[in-house]
Amino acid sequence: MLELRGKLVADQLKDKCLDFVNKYNGLLPTLAIIRVGEKPDDVAYERNIKKRFISYGLEAKTYEMPENVSNEEFQETFDFINRDPEIHGIIVMRPLPKQIDEKAMLMKLNPLKDVDCITPANVAGVMSGDPEAFAPCTAQAVVEILKAYHIPMEGKNACIIGRSMVVGRPLAMLLLKENCTVTICHSKTEELQEVSRKADILVAAVGRPKMVNSSYVKTDAAVLDVGINVDKDGNLVGDCDWDTVTLNAGAATPVPGGVGTVTTAVLATHVVEAAKKQIDFSGFKATEDSYLEEAWNPTSLSKK
Repeated sequence: MLELRGKLVADQLKDKCLDFVNKYNGLLPTLAIIRVGEKPDDVAYERNIKKRFISYGLEAKTYEMPENVSNEEFQETFDFINRDPEIHGIIVMRPLPKQIDEKAMLMKLNPLKDVDCITPANVAGVMSGDPEAFAPCTAQAVVEILKAYHIPMEGKNACIIGRSMVVGRPLAMLLLKENCTVTICHSKTEELQEVSRKADILVAAVGRPKMVNSSYVKTDAAVLDVGINVDKDGNLVGDCDWDTVTLNAGAATPVPGGVGTVTTAVLATHVVEAAKKQIDFSGFKATEDSYLEEAWNPTSLSKK
């Protein structure tokens, strides 16, 4: 069985980011991380992003507010970040406290800075197959792994267990773009094991530790485990039971070390792409004139 390690994929994406910052000396694609309160998971994710961004030649700035921040103060801070031309991407640690008008924030967020697909514009773009829309980073990470390991998608049957707007539904759209035939399953799916056993590509994104075992897996299927759970012993485990799934799978992502490793790398590439759409390159000289072979229109700044 082929173990689909995320590091190989993350390193490839890292090289893309470094290529950009090395060829445009003086440009620093920058991410704003907006966090309200100090939830341990949010703080850990933020720490991981900042550590990874340093090695990618990028910058991540934290904007922290107290748990009891008023909606007015939150919105003022958000508006300042959203308008800042030196901020190219924004992620917001959600859910936000109840006093914050999250819908108002989502409607204001510049889609060009929405690097993890939370605005209506980017959600609609992903659902309609718009190549300019930023997909959720975890969903995109699954596709990047399949591509990096040369696992065929065109014409293959894919089954996604999970229908969230963070992974399941947008991932279905991304796989459809790759010409997969996609089935989305959920808690109400009848004969779930029988359905999933027909899949050449099986994605576990249900949020239940070790739920998916060998009885869900077709022989030689590619299994991508999106789950991140903590078991009763405090160990990090996925939605798949690794010991049994690997008996049938032809390839599988481990937890940890699989999809999660690639997710932050995808976020980094999204920030670079966001910067390319927002920065006027006329004042910069690339070290290689051929770098920007894809013409893009600096007037896109007018969309902000």
